[in-house]
Amino acid sequence: MSMNSPTISTAELLTKLREIFPPERILSKRGQLAAYESDGLTIFQQRPLAVVVPLEIEEIAATLRLCQQYRVPYVPRGSGTSLSGGCVPHAEGIVIALHRMNRILQVDPVQCVAVVEPGVINLEITKAAAHFGLYYAPDPSSQQVCTIGGNLAFNAGGAHCLKYGMTSNHVLGAKVVLPSGDIVELGGASLENVGPDLVGMFVGSEGLFGIAVEITVRLLPKPAAFHTVLAGYPSLKSAGDAVAQIVASGLLPGAIEIMDSLSMEAATRAVGVEYPPQAKAVLIVELDGTTESVELEKVQLQQLIEASEATATLVAANAEQRAMIWKGRKSAFSAVGLISPDFLVQDCVVPRTKLGQVLEEIEQLSIESGIRVANVFHAGDGNLHPLILFDGRVEEELIRAEALSARIITLCIQHGGSITGEHGVGMEKRQFMPDLFGNSDVEFMRQLRLAMDREEVSNRGKMFPDGEAPALRLVGLHPLESQGIASRM
Repeated sequence: MSMNSPTISTAELLTKLREIFPPERILSKRGQLAAYESDGLTIFQQRPLAVVVPLEIEEIAATLRLCQQYRVPYVPRGSGTSLSGGCVPHAEGIVIALHRMNRILQVDPVQCVAVVEPGVINLEITKAAAHFGLYYAPDPSSQQVCTIGGNLAFNAGGAHCLKYGMTSNHVLGAKVVLPSGDIVELGGASLENVGPDLVGMFVGSEGLFGIAVEITVRLLPKPAAFHTVLAGYPSLKSAGDAVAQIVASGLLPGAIEIMDSLSMEAATRAVGVEYPPQAKAVLIVELDGTTESVELEKVQLQQLIEASEATATLVAANAEQRAMIWKGRKSAFSAVGLISPDFLVQDCVVPRTKLGQVLEEIEQLSIESGIRVANVFHAGDGNLHPLILFDGRVEEELIRAEALSARIITLCIQHGGSITGEHGVGMEKRQFMPDLFGNSDVEFMRQLRLAMDREEVSNRGKMFPDGEAPALRLVGLHPLESQGIASRM
């Protein structure tokens, strides 16, 4: 940080913010700030100095110029559904709450694009485009509440990312307010990119490069036909092996998902969906496309499932059955709250060929630790979401849950995987970055960040292992010490 930048007191900061925002859009009272202390990963909590609620781009630009001038850290926030501590406030900073910048500015059925503000809810884009037979493909489980700005920041995926890709594959352009307060245009409305892929650099940057204030996304024609199959398996490994066989065959389903017995139990209690009796895991495979292509592919899929170790198969006979299958899958994260007082969500990726083996090893780690793990994940691209179940009221149980989480992340790195598929690094997984990329790679990323934000005011304390993190309530575990479990600092 520059030592020449002036500092500012909280009272002075609030006075400066009142020059930008009316009083009703500046929150500074204790009760007002409580809702902004954490995101979906509630073990990290910190109260900010203030929260501002912009309605216009210039309000954001003026706020960022103020933050840059006085070295005040800021955190952009949409719905707060991040699961990695990605939008936890800084103790000496502010939150820029974007939920009221929620207008769909344009839906163009000819170019098949939509232009939206960052606070637009993911599913609202599809609702707005449905009249034209179009939809927005990325579908995170939280798509009914998560915002496009947050999806962009963390490069969100979803159940259908195997075939249709991540958020980065659907964002064509963005109007961005840089940490300096300057407003720039990245990309545009065309699929053809000219020059450096600046949009690609910005998507997934977790708020370190500024705030996207208008986002141009591409829309796709709604598939004419669907074929959704739910198959039961005697073990997680056999379900994982079936995924590898399906993908290796050359078949490209719209989605391939796995749920284990714990996540099935939770989903049944939450939404009433029924699963094959005695199944230890279920595989959900969905084909989509033209009527002709789906008719051909479903024969191949049936042969592949019959050749696997499936013990039961259910084919959705209509739209209602299909919707119920997906309701069970998409409710799983929240539903585990019915079978456990607390849980941690991980977001690792492994090669599909290692899926069965890694699932077996996670099961063994769960047994060794004495902590239950519910597995529900995007199997098609190897994106695991182990839900580590614990009771925070029991002494030391959170510490044991964190230790197990660290061992699972380390396991995935050792198998050639990644520490995150779509939830981001945030605060939770910063310490694993050098183990995945190497110190020189992480330093290059940091230099790129400094080129964009020399004072490190934009979402300070996230992603980089050496960043400040006064919001960190719990000290992390280093994954490669003491057989994957380090002592608490």
